[in-house]
Amino acid sequence: MRISGPERYVLLFDAKKFTVSSSKGTVKFSKLATSKLPKLYTVSVDGQLFYVGVTRQSIRTRFRTGFNATGANGYHGYAWRHSLTKATLDVWCHEDAPTENPERDIETVEAEVVFLARLAGQWPAGQTEIHFHPSNEKHREVAAAIWKIVIASIP
Repeated sequence: MRISGPERYVLLFDAKKFTVSSSKGTVKFSKLATSKLPKLYTVSVDGQLFYVGVTRQSIRTRFRTGFNATGANGYHGYAWRHSLTKATLDVWCHEDAPTENPERDIETVEAEVVFLARLAGQWPAGQTEIHFHPSNEKHREVAAAIWKIVIASIP
């Protein structure tokens, strides 16, 4: 598994819309974040890992879907958008995903990262869904590396 990232962004938002910025002001998502490759992303708020997600869509499209959801077909979007206004977004990309079941490995890493959060104290507060698949040592190594970066960035 070749994982690139993280790329870090600051999300400013209300319940309906979001903007993306960095220390240099408003920015656009990078090529990594806009690719169709499987991606894992984490949302941290006030020094806490709040959410771990995966997508093959561009991050902007994924977030637009999560912010515009109305409950149609049972999808209500990101619950945390109703109570928060700022978050740190980190994005990793699975560069060499297999052509068959390309999401499987990154979903497995997602579950392992969430598990590491639980071992550290509690499930991420905004986590509403998780994909469980059997993991191997490589999945756990990648998850541990991601977890190390996430907790190092939390004050």
